[in-house]
Amino acid sequence: MPDTEYKIRTATEDDAAALLKIYDYYVRKTAITFEYDTPSLEEFTGRIRNIKEKFPYLVIEQGKEILGYAYASSFHPRAAYQWCVEMTIYIDKDVRRGGLGRMLYTELERQLKDMGILNLYACIGYPDEEDEHLTFDSVHFHEKMGYKLNGKFTKCGYKFNRWYNMVWMEKLIGEHN
Repeated sequence: MPDTEYKIRTATEDDAAALLKIYDYYVRKTAITFEYDTPSLEEFTGRIRNIKEKFPYLVIEQGKEILGYAYASSFHPRAAYQWCVEMTIYIDKDVRRGGLGRMLYTELERQLKDMGILNLYACIGYPDEEDEHLTFDSVHFHEKMGYKLNGKFTKCGYKFNRWYNMVWMEKLIGEHN
Protein backbone atom coordinates (compact mmCIF):
# COMPACT_ATOMS: atom_id res chain seq x y z
CA MET A 1 0.00 0.00 0.00
CA PRO A 2 1.47 3.38 -0.96
CA ASP A 3 2.43 5.89 1.72
CA THR A 4 -0.33 8.52 1.81
CA GLU A 5 1.18 10.54 4.63
CA TYR A 6 2.66 13.88 3.72
CA LYS A 7 5.70 15.26 5.47
CA ILE A 8 6.91 18.85 5.45
CA ARG A 9 10.59 19.37 6.13
CA THR A 10 13.37 21.84 5.48
CA ALA A 11 14.83 21.58 2.00
CA THR A 12 18.46 20.60 1.58
CA GLU A 13 20.82 21.25 -1.28
CA ASP A 14 20.49 17.53 -2.09
CA ASP A 15 16.83 18.22 -2.98
CA ALA A 16 17.81 20.66 -5.74
CA ALA A 17 17.40 18.20 -8.64
CA ALA A 18 13.88 17.19 -7.55
CA LEU A 19 12.84 20.80 -6.98
CA LEU A 20 14.33 21.86 -10.30
CA LYS A 21 12.33 19.14 -12.05
CA ILE A 22 9.12 20.64 -10.61
CA TYR A 23 10.19 24.18 -11.49
CA ASP A 24 11.28 23.25 -15.04
CA TYR A 25 7.66 22.60 -16.08
CA TYR A 26 6.61 26.07 -14.91
CA VAL A 27 9.50 27.74 -16.75
CA ARG A 28 8.95 25.88 -20.04
CA LYS A 29 5.15 25.63 -20.15
CA THR A 30 3.70 28.50 -18.11
CA ALA A 31 3.87 32.21 -17.47
CA ILE A 32 3.62 31.57 -13.73
CA THR A 33 7.31 32.42 -13.68
CA PHE A 34 8.62 35.05 -16.05
CA GLU A 35 11.93 33.19 -16.25
CA TYR A 36 12.62 32.10 -19.85
CA ASP A 37 15.24 29.43 -19.27
CA THR A 38 15.39 26.75 -16.61
CA PRO A 39 18.40 27.44 -14.38
CA SER A 40 21.22 24.95 -14.18
CA LEU A 41 21.34 22.57 -11.25
CA GLU A 42 24.34 24.48 -9.91
CA GLU A 43 22.51 27.83 -10.09
CA PHE A 44 19.35 26.39 -8.54
CA THR A 45 21.35 24.79 -5.72
CA GLY A 46 22.93 28.18 -5.07
CA ARG A 47 19.49 29.77 -4.87
CA ILE A 48 18.46 27.26 -2.21
CA ARG A 49 21.66 27.89 -0.26
CA ASN A 50 21.28 31.67 -0.40
CA ILE A 51 17.63 31.70 0.66
CA LYS A 52 18.23 29.29 3.55
CA GLU A 53 20.84 31.63 5.03
CA LYS A 54 18.00 33.83 6.23
CA PHE A 55 14.59 32.24 5.59
CA PRO A 56 12.76 28.91 5.67
CA TYR A 57 12.75 26.79 2.51
CA LEU A 58 10.34 23.86 2.83
CA VAL A 59 9.44 20.78 0.83
CA ILE A 60 6.42 18.53 1.06
CA GLU A 61 6.94 14.89 0.33
CA GLN A 62 5.07 11.63 0.25
CA GLY A 63 7.36 8.76 1.09
CA LYS A 64 10.62 9.83 -0.54
CA GLU A 65 8.98 11.77 -3.40
CA ILE A 66 9.05 15.56 -3.22
CA LEU A 67 5.72 16.95 -4.45
CA GLY A 68 6.26 20.66 -3.93
CA TYR A 69 8.23 23.39 -2.25
CA ALA A 70 7.75 26.84 -0.78
CA TYR A 71 10.07 29.46 0.59
CA ALA A 72 10.29 33.05 1.71
CA SER A 73 12.87 35.51 0.44
CA SER A 74 13.77 39.12 1.10
CA PHE A 75 11.11 41.53 -0.06
CA HIS A 76 13.70 44.30 -0.36
CA PRO A 77 17.32 44.50 0.82
CA ARG A 78 17.00 47.72 2.84
CA ALA A 79 16.84 47.29 6.62
CA ALA A 80 13.44 48.95 7.02
CA TYR A 81 11.85 46.04 5.11
CA GLN A 82 13.21 43.32 7.41
CA TRP A 83 9.72 42.38 8.64
CA CYS A 84 8.47 41.67 5.11
CA VAL A 85 9.06 38.68 2.83
CA GLU A 86 8.14 37.56 -0.66
CA MET A 87 6.51 34.14 -0.78
CA THR A 88 7.10 31.50 -3.47
CA ILE A 89 5.44 28.14 -3.97
CA TYR A 90 5.54 25.44 -6.64
CA ILE A 91 3.61 22.18 -6.57
CA ASP A 92 4.26 19.29 -8.95
CA LYS A 93 1.90 19.83 -11.89
CA ASP A 94 0.38 16.35 -11.47
CA VAL A 95 -0.74 16.84 -7.85
CA ARG A 96 -2.06 20.41 -7.83
CA ARG A 97 -5.37 21.20 -6.14
CA GLY A 98 -4.95 18.50 -3.53
CA GLY A 99 -4.28 20.74 -0.52
CA LEU A 100 -0.49 20.45 -0.59
CA GLY A 101 -0.04 24.17 -1.21
CA ARG A 102 -2.21 25.03 1.77
CA MET A 103 -0.20 22.67 3.99
CA LEU A 104 3.11 24.14 2.82
CA TYR A 105 2.03 27.78 3.16
CA THR A 106 0.48 27.18 6.58
CA GLU A 107 3.75 25.77 7.90
CA LEU A 108 5.84 28.42 6.17
CA GLU A 109 3.67 31.18 7.63
CA ARG A 110 3.97 29.65 11.10
CA GLN A 111 7.75 29.62 10.88
CA LEU A 112 7.86 33.17 9.53
CA LYS A 113 5.60 34.43 12.30
CA ASP A 114 7.91 32.79 14.86
CA MET A 115 10.78 34.74 13.25
CA GLY A 116 8.95 38.03 13.74
CA ILE A 117 7.92 38.49 10.11
CA LEU A 118 4.77 40.61 9.83
CA ASN A 119 4.01 41.12 6.11
CA LEU A 120 3.85 38.45 3.41
CA TYR A 121 3.87 39.41 -0.26
CA ALA A 122 3.25 37.35 -3.37
CA CYS A 123 4.21 38.48 -6.87
CA ILE A 124 1.88 36.70 -9.31
CA GLY A 125 1.64 36.56 -13.11
CA TYR A 126 -1.84 37.70 -14.11
CA PRO A 127 -3.40 37.39 -17.57
CA ASP A 128 -5.97 39.72 -19.09
CA GLU A 129 -7.83 36.49 -19.77
CA GLU A 130 -6.82 32.93 -19.01
CA ASP A 131 -4.87 31.05 -21.66
CA GLU A 132 -2.88 27.81 -21.95
CA HIS A 133 0.09 29.39 -20.15
CA LEU A 134 -1.52 31.33 -17.31
CA THR A 135 -4.75 31.16 -15.33
CA PHE A 136 -6.10 32.97 -12.29
CA ASP A 137 -5.38 29.92 -10.09
CA SER A 138 -2.48 31.52 -8.17
CA VAL A 139 -4.56 34.57 -7.30
CA HIS A 140 -7.45 32.35 -6.18
CA PHE A 141 -5.09 30.22 -4.07
CA HIS A 142 -3.65 33.27 -2.35
CA GLU A 143 -7.13 34.71 -1.74
CA LYS A 144 -8.10 31.44 -0.03
CA MET A 145 -4.97 31.76 2.11
CA GLY A 146 -6.04 35.24 3.26
CA TYR A 147 -4.06 37.44 0.87
CA LYS A 148 -5.54 40.65 -0.53
CA LEU A 149 -4.82 42.18 -3.93
CA ASN A 150 -2.50 45.12 -3.38
CA GLY A 151 -1.38 46.31 -6.81
CA LYS A 152 -1.28 45.55 -10.51
CA PHE A 153 1.44 46.19 -13.07
CA THR A 154 0.10 46.21 -16.61
CA LYS A 155 1.74 44.18 -19.38
CA CYS A 156 5.10 44.08 -17.63
CA GLY A 157 6.09 40.51 -18.50
CA TYR A 158 6.54 39.18 -22.02
CA LYS A 159 6.55 35.41 -22.52
CA PHE A 160 5.20 33.06 -25.18
CA ASN A 161 4.82 35.99 -27.62
CA ARG A 162 2.31 37.83 -25.46
CA TRP A 163 2.20 40.35 -22.65
CA TYR A 164 1.18 39.43 -19.12
CA ASN A 165 0.34 41.56 -16.13
CA MET A 166 1.70 41.05 -12.65
CA VAL A 167 -0.11 41.58 -9.37
CA TRP A 168 1.11 41.88 -5.82
CA MET A 169 -0.89 40.34 -3.01
CA GLU A 170 -0.37 40.90 0.71
CA LYS A 171 -1.15 39.15 3.97
CA LEU A 172 -0.41 40.58 7.41
CA ILE A 173 0.43 37.93 10.01
CA GLY A 174 1.47 39.95 13.02
CA GLU A 175 0.89 43.09 15.02
CA HIS A 176 2.74 46.19 13.88
CA ASN A 177 3.70 47.58 17.31
